[in-house]
Amino acid sequence: QVQLEESGGGLVQAGGSLRLSCAASGRTFSMYSMGWFRQAPEKEREFVAAISRGGYSTNYADSVKGRFAIARDNAKNTVYLQMNSLKPEDTAVYYCARATDINYVGDSAYRYNDWGQGTQVTVSS
Repeated sequence: QVQLEESGGGLVQAGGSLRLSCAASGRTFSMYSMGWFRQAPEKEREFVAAISRGGYSTNYADSVKGRFAIARDNAKNTVYLQMNSLKPEDTAVYYCARATDINYVGDSAYRYNDWGQGTQVTVSS
């Protein structure tokens, strides 16, 4: 099991940027793909991005392609989500999660576990 803690959320104006971090405990972090999801009020949790265990493969939701970038530093047990050109519709609680399969970078939340507590991102217009 991996324990995850997100940070870096906050309030930003539309067009601004934020970088989220997800720090993982345990020595198995580098063995798994990692993903970011988000959930807005009264909406279902949705996939944002994922990265393979070595960082060579990534996947993004269409809504964030070209604006967000996922990266990881296995030496620091941390995965990042750089968010640029933020829009009000990006407002949500952002969660990181560990994939159940070592190379899975898909968008199904059922294929991820060990979720963090989330960090709030609010984008004002």
